[in-house]
Amino acid sequence: MSEKTLIFVPTYNERDNAGRLHQQIRALGLDADILFLDDNSPDGTGDLLDQIATGDKRLAVIHRPGKQGIGSAHRTGIRWAYDHGYERLITMDCDFTHDPADIPRFLEHARGGSCDIVVGSRYMLQDSLPGWNLLRRFITRTGYFLTRRLLGIPQDASGAFRVYDLKRIPRWFWDGVAASGYSFFFESMFLLVQNRYVIHELPIVLPARTYGHSKMSLREAARSAFRIVSLFLQKHIEPSRFRIVAPFLDIDPGLSDPQHWDAYWAANRGGGSVVYDAIAITYRNLVIRRRLNLFLKRNFADGAELLHTGCGSGQVDADIGREMSITALDISVPALNAYRKANPDAKLLKHGSIFALPFAEGSFDGVYNLGLMEHFTPPEITQILQQIRRVLKPGGKAVLFWPHHFGTSVNVLRVVHWISNTLLKRNVQLHPPEITHCRGRSWARQIIGDSGLVLDGYSFGPGDFWVQAVLVLKKP
Repeated sequence: MSEKTLIFVPTYNERDNAGRLHQQIRALGLDADILFLDDNSPDGTGDLLDQIATGDKRLAVIHRPGKQGIGSAHRTGIRWAYDHGYERLITMDCDFTHDPADIPRFLEHARGGSCDIVVGSRYMLQDSLPGWNLLRRFITRTGYFLTRRLLGIPQDASGAFRVYDLKRIPRWFWDGVAASGYSFFFESMFLLVQNRYVIHELPIVLPARTYGHSKMSLREAARSAFRIVSLFLQKHIEPSRFRIVAPFLDIDPGLSDPQHWDAYWAANRGGGSVVYDAIAITYRNLVIRRRLNLFLKRNFADGAELLHTGCGSGQVDADIGREMSITALDISVPALNAYRKANPDAKLLKHGSIFALPFAEGSFDGVYNLGLMEHFTPPEITQILQQIRRVLKPGGKAVLFWPHHFGTSVNVLRVVHWISNTLLKRNVQLHPPEITHCRGRSWARQIIGDSGLVLDGYSFGPGDFWVQAVLVLKKP
């Protein structure tokens, strides 16, 4: 039984090529449907495609209101393929740099079942770029060098001539690809390589455009080079960011997110400032992770059942998660997805509110959180502590990492926000507001108040460069 196959071709100002390409594909006699996507081409490509579709029932056309990027077009085409139940997807350009006569060869190789994707390579034959000028050769060769050396992609990563096995590449894989321009091609290949998908190359000859002009500008090339460097840095700073895992689906639709943590974590999915990320992640791994390991091992035995409330991305949980059984809770679904990437072996991920922990009384040996309590008012903190007490076993402990009012990070952030918002008028907010900072041991005893917990330990000092106070609370 033949697989349901789709050939996808994005277009912009391809009126001279679209009709001929359609004819040549149909002349191959393939059992395949064709999808064109046009970004409102000024030359009338979209209208021409609609006319062709009246005579070809297996041809579909998507019209978008304007130019939104080649990567965005491919993501739309890929989603359409999944939506319509296709098992095999071929993608190619419309300008005849990709020869339709190569499609059967690609399909035959793909149907062998030994790979997840087949890509056309411009670098397997000596004379594979006939008619290309020196500038285009230089840009292409430079891109190939950078993707190999910096991203570790051995294949031709920037071409669009591909065959995807949609049965073996899950739909949610593509949620990890953030690029909307030409960077889509090497970014998707980077993720495929990082997640150990099997990629085969076939040699192709890529002539200069038959008609029209290349749409790859020097500005786009520079943008792509910057993205390659950004991915390289992120790969070494936070490799778990590129781990593709099944999305978290056990969502409680009744939960609200008044502090907009979903927006915060969604904005950080594709990476923000590389410099800020580098500093923050390096500090988490070299300082906070060590402090977390120290205090949790000091207070809990191996194999202890722990609850991480407000777990966020969980970058610092990797070590302790190998020695203790961690249940991670957050109100933000994007945060839980990030946590799953960093900690794929976590015992349980739970979408829930810290004001109504969805666990039975006495469920855990311990509870911990990092950088959570400061986002709430004193009355809200009392509610949170009462919930923590409820789910703790008798004698159980809570370890809270709480930014200090005089801590170094608090004061650095004050300065950054003042410069960004007061001087530069940029309205920058790096994370939801910090309302209640720890102010010392006596203050900690007061804030615990009537929660039913007692202060069993307090630390603030040079171990983390005077950033967070660590409060150890105990259930009598």
